[in-house]
Amino acid sequence: MGALMTMAVIAVALALPLFLNVFLQNTRSATANWNQVFDISVYLDKKAAATRAPALAAQLRKRPDVAAVRVVTADEALAEFRTASGFGDALNALADNPLPDTLIVTPSVNSSTLEGMAALKQAIAGASDVQTVQIDTEWVTRLVALIDILHRIIWLTAGLLGLGVVLVVGNTIRLDILNRRSEIEVMKLVGATDGFARRPFLYAGVWYGLGGGLLALLAVAVAIGVMSRPVEHLALLYGSRFQLKGVGFGMSAAVLGSSVGLGWLGSWVAATRHIRGIEPT
Repeated sequence: MGALMTMAVIAVALALPLFLNVFLQNTRSATANWNQVFDISVYLDKKAAATRAPALAAQLRKRPDVAAVRVVTADEALAEFRTASGFGDALNALADNPLPDTLIVTPSVNSSTLEGMAALKQAIAGASDVQTVQIDTEWVTRLVALIDILHRIIWLTAGLLGLGVVLVVGNTIRLDILNRRSEIEVMKLVGATDGFARRPFLYAGVWYGLGGGLLALLAVAVAIGVMSRPVEHLALLYGSRFQLKGVGFGMSAAVLGSSVGLGWLGSWVAATRHIRGIEPT
């Protein structure tokens, strides 16, 4: 019962950052089309040939950091502006169309960062017949800052709770050593080294960590199962077929490896310190 309670405490400490990470990954998946908000408007020179816009669009579509390119001709832009603004009669008085041909460039998801958008903007601005490249970097900055904050929260939480796992395992191993003090003294009387006496406690720390990691994965799986149906219902209300994704194989292996490592570290620190101070009398 004591071992199960120790594993349960470890599981709670590991499940919180794991659930936050799963939440962040699902948020990224649900907002995979957010990069369409960061469209880059490319205004061509009015003196450019009519075939320049389609040619430049075809050239940009070959870039790996570009997801899509839409061509808006000057006539289409004027017609759209005429419909949206309501100044149809006033626009009829214009001698010619003042609007240029425009390209709406949608960056790829991986390029929807400050560095990626800046590099793409610079590359497009260097093309011939490009007069202005406009991008709403404010939204990009906010999104990147929000994701960075979430990442830092997860890492800080994982670090603090990981330290808690080390302390919990260390305290448990310390109590085990105190309960077996007489056994350790007898072992040292017959010539056992500190490393030999420490080994079973290291094994115990590994098992504590492994059991806590498995319970943490089970807890997160149950939480995702409880939340999946309400989330799917909410997504359907918005016309989406989004489904919650659980912990993958790679993440599960990382969690188990981390939990085993933390358990071993806590047991090693406690066993090394306390066994060294035990000498037969």
